[in-house]
Amino acid sequence: MASVNESQLVSEDTSGTEAVAAGAVGLAALLFALSLGALFELVTITDPIAGVPVVALLGVLLMVLGLGVIGFGVGSRLGYVQTNPLPSAGLVAAVAFSGLWFVVGGLVASQTLGLGTAGWVVTAVLTGGLGFAATALPREDVGSTLPAGALALFAGLVLVTGLIGPSWVWDLGWEQQASFNAEFTIPTITAFCSLVVGWSAAKAYGGFGARGRHVGAYVLVYLNALSIIAVLFLLVAFTVFKGLPGLFRGLAFGLGSGPQTTLFGVTFSWPVNWPFVMNGVALLNDVNGVLPAIVGTIWLVIGAVLFAVPLGVGAAIFITEYADRGRFTQVVEIATNGLWSTPSIVFGLFGLAFLVPRLANQKSLLAGMLTLGFMLLPLVVITSREAMLAVPDEYRDASAALGVTKWQTIRSIVLPAALPGVVTGIILGVGRIAGETAPILLTMSGSVAPPGSQTVDVIGGFRFTGSPPFVANPELMQATSALPYQLYSLITAGVGQSSNIANIDQFRWATALILLVVVLSFYAVGIAARYYFRRKLQHD
Repeated sequence: MASVNESQLVSEDTSGTEAVAAGAVGLAALLFALSLGALFELVTITDPIAGVPVVALLGVLLMVLGLGVIGFGVGSRLGYVQTNPLPSAGLVAAVAFSGLWFVVGGLVASQTLGLGTAGWVVTAVLTGGLGFAATALPREDVGSTLPAGALALFAGLVLVTGLIGPSWVWDLGWEQQASFNAEFTIPTITAFCSLVVGWSAAKAYGGFGARGRHVGAYVLVYLNALSIIAVLFLLVAFTVFKGLPGLFRGLAFGLGSGPQTTLFGVTFSWPVNWPFVMNGVALLNDVNGVLPAIVGTIWLVIGAVLFAVPLGVGAAIFITEYADRGRFTQVVEIATNGLWSTPSIVFGLFGLAFLVPRLANQKSLLAGMLTLGFMLLPLVVITSREAMLAVPDEYRDASAALGVTKWQTIRSIVLPAALPGVVTGIILGVGRIAGETAPILLTMSGSVAPPGSQTVDVIGGFRFTGSPPFVANPELMQATSALPYQLYSLITAGVGQSSNIANIDQFRWATALILLVVVLSFYAVGIAARYYFRRKLQHD
């Protein structure tokens, strides 16, 4: 009976301590989220939350988290918590915590206590040594929790006592007048401490030992992955928040409210008037827009894809299916990887030196298309070749056993199976070239306010001639604008700062938002195409 009661008591204690450890992990995740919000100014450190200043709130939460983790480790060491710790936290953890406490000790000695070089070095070595000893010498439960909890407790005290407050600035004393302010330092300290203590709390939740280390590593990786996703979403949300006011400026609905358009001899008015996406930049416009830049960007991407994809896929077919795998294919791999890693400004200089002189010696849409096509070509070759190599050889052998020719096997078996991978490479490449500025600045850029703010009419510009090449398109030989170049002009040269634009900052952010929407639209088309080919491949 006593054994049964003891087992029940141990079970209740274990579940309670696991809840405490899980709460510490959750608190660390909350602190990490708050620090990211403060870093991106979604939460300002000077504004209160529920009447409590943000800096003080972060400090108190860090102190609570540090005390909780230390208490858990000490409770495990004294036998109040059922865990399975190893004899030591390990050399890796000891080196990591010694480095952290070396930095902390050095900063306190040099910046707070004002000690000289010898003083802060000695203090940093002592604190680093204490951090190493506190991690490596005790049992794992104490060695994993005490240095991490003490770090969070110390950071919390610094924030609560106001040693680092909203007006704090750390002047580095360099010739460039560099400094760290509180808006950057406080969220960074909080995020770092929450990651370290979150790892320690996760180890405690796993009961230390092999399982605890696995859980700790899992939580650390999970928080880092979430931070990457959160940063991406915050960047998009920040752009949307800044760009929406300028994007919808002058928007109106109703019959006849939009601009007039003639189609097949019939003139009609659009039922919506959206100046920012229907107008260009002109002095007489009530609201300036980016329509020529949108059209220029779309034609740039279409032209680059039409140039690079057939050449890249054809080259990948030859290298993978026809050429012998030897030194030649190795050289091609090195060359394509090197070309894909080449900076975009180099491609721009190549277009300026090689393409522009051969295309009427002037910047043009065609020169921009070809330059971006050369940028896209290496990635198409690389991804197409990898996708074809991933197709099992059994498919080729089975097709050959049926008496099918090699080209029919490639066309009917290899290419359909590799299409999802090929489309993935095209998506990645389009995402890069659609936002490039340097190549189009050197090869294609024209005025951001073309005469009459007319868009380039590529389809309507084709004309048949009586001499080779029997077709001409003057539109392709015109210099035009694109969204990356227009945004560059708005930022650097102040283009658009005329009296008919109320807020140039809104115009810039709205242009950035439109560029983001165009790039994501290309991504959406590519993802839909990849999904379609995958479904078709599965059904076939």
